[in-house]
Amino acid sequence: MFNISSHPTMVPPYKLLLVVLLCASSWPSKSCLLAADAVASPDPARFKSEIVAFEHWDAKNSFPHDAILFVGSSSIRFWQTADAFPGLPIINRGFGGSHISDVNHFADRIVFKYKPRTIVFYAGDNDIAAGKSPTTVFNDFQTFANSVHKQLPDTHIIYLPIKPSVARWKLWPHMEDVNARVKDLAQKDDHLTYVDTATALLGPNDQPRKSLFRPDGLHLDQQGYAIWNKMLAPLLAK
Repeated sequence: MFNISSHPTMVPPYKLLLVVLLCASSWPSKSCLLAADAVASPDPARFKSEIVAFEHWDAKNSFPHDAILFVGSSSIRFWQTADAFPGLPIINRGFGGSHISDVNHFADRIVFKYKPRTIVFYAGDNDIAAGKSPTTVFNDFQTFANSVHKQLPDTHIIYLPIKPSVARWKLWPHMEDVNARVKDLAQKDDHLTYVDTATALLGPNDQPRKSLFRPDGLHLDQQGYAIWNKMLAPLLAK
C-alpha cells in the first residue's frame, strides 16, 4: 500500500491538512499561499547506501590534499570530473536526486572530512521540482555556505546556478529566483563565486538548447558538460 508519509517528495499529511484548513478559511490570502509553500525536506536516509559507498572507497583509497570537491545532485554525479580536469586533485561526491538539505545532512561525511581548498557546488534543481520555495532553497544553500565558512574558513565555494532544462522549463522562474539571490550573496562574500553556467545553456530564443541535454531533457550530455568544463577550467587551475 502507498504510504504518503514515507514518500520522499510528499508533504506529511498533517501539513496537507493545515494547508487545506488555512486555504478554506482565508483564500486567497497571503497566509494561505505561504502555507501551501511549506514542503518538507525528504528523509536523507534514502541515500544511506550511496554515502556508505563513498566511505568504503575512502577507506581503501587515499584522497588528495587540498582537493577540489564537486558535490551535489545528479549533475555532479554524471559529470566525468576527473577526465574533464586532468592533473587536478578532484573528488566527486555527487548523489543523484539529492536536495541541498541532503548535502547539509551528510556534510561531515562527504565534505568537511576532505578539507578541500575549493568546493564546486550544484544542487537545488530537485528541491524546486519537489515544490520547495526559492526562499527555502536559498536558505538551505546559505546554511551550507555558512557551515563551510565556519569549519573550513580558507575554502572557496564555486556555486553553479540551477540550470534551465527542457524537462523543468516551467520551473525556471523559481530557479532563476534562487540563482539571483545566490549571485547577490556572492557579491558580498569573498569566499563564494557565482559562475553563470546556466545562461550558457540557453539558445537565441532564451530557451534551453535541446542538443545539450540527454533524451530525458533534464541531464546534460557531453556537449553540455563541455560548456561547463570550458567555463570552469580557468578558475580551477588557479
